[in-house]
Amino acid sequence: MPRTAFVTGATDCLGLNLVEELLAQGWRVIALHRRDSDLKYLRRLPAERAVGDVTDAPTVRRAMPHGVDAVFHAAGDTGLWSRNNAAQDRVNVDGTRNVVGAALERRARRFVHTSSISAYGLQRGRIDEHAEQLGGVSPVNYQRSKYLAEQVARAGMARGLDIVILNPGAILGPYDTRNYARFVRHVAAGTLPVVPPGSLPFCHVREVARAHVAAFEHGGLGENYLLGGTDASFLDLVREIGAAVGRQVPSRPTPAWVLRALGAFGALQSRVTGRAPALTPEAARMVTRHVSCDSAKAMRELGYRAVPLGEIVRDCVAWLAAEGLLDGVESAGPAA
Repeated sequence: MPRTAFVTGATDCLGLNLVEELLAQGWRVIALHRRDSDLKYLRRLPAERAVGDVTDAPTVRRAMPHGVDAVFHAAGDTGLWSRNNAAQDRVNVDGTRNVVGAALERRARRFVHTSSISAYGLQRGRIDEHAEQLGGVSPVNYQRSKYLAEQVARAGMARGLDIVILNPGAILGPYDTRNYARFVRHVAAGTLPVVPPGSLPFCHVREVARAHVAAFEHGGLGENYLLGGTDASFLDLVREIGAAVGRQVPSRPTPAWVLRALGAFGALQSRVTGRAPALTPEAARMVTRHVSCDSAKAMRELGYRAVPLGEIVRDCVAWLAAEGLLDGVESAGPAA
């Protein structure tokens, strides 16, 4: 009998790659999705689909089978606009509580929780798993909510749930259409508005997905695993994208003070329009900082691989081009 996985967030970039990886390894996969989710990509995969919403506990309980081998909780709200803080908490914090509760009730064998490097908050210098988690006192609600979600997962462990926590960096790769892939689409279209001056640990989504499956097999009970990769600036990122799509890119980043001013102006403008600004103060703060992490523990215990930035970008570009999502960039065939 194949092992059974229950996956939340199955229509997003990481969730889709995780579903692919599980299927490739012979798992039976039950993919949770909201009733109004875009199923364009999930329908291509031979996973069982279940309608539910992590913010609606009864729907999660109904969808999750009894005795499921693994619950992969990858659903999350990554938004960076303070006006959506309450909605973000409902997904990231209350949603985790609902999935943990269902996993306990259904006697899941293991709970693999997708957190984020953001749970460590606004850090200075290079961090590893021993760094103090400062997300709980961060002024950025995404960081705060991811920290609180980890505490909810750990409360489930105190009640007998077997958990392991993964903390990816900046995820990029196939199925990304709206996160860091926006840089790819802007560069390809010649519409890149700014180049942030910050830097992040960029990681390949497929390696992050493989680490999730490895965490089920080999992750330590209650352990955190940082999944970084290539520490690179946003300028490095857009240069790699420019090389991959044959476009010129700026030679230097936009000053941090300019982005912070744009973020402040956007917040004022949104009070009048009611619409999310193109750049929020929270987003400006996040993309002007320098973040670095040590993934040695994940490499050692989970077989995690840090992928060179150029390879990550080329795989993302190939997938976007194959899907017809890049202006002026022709596909060379299906993405690898």
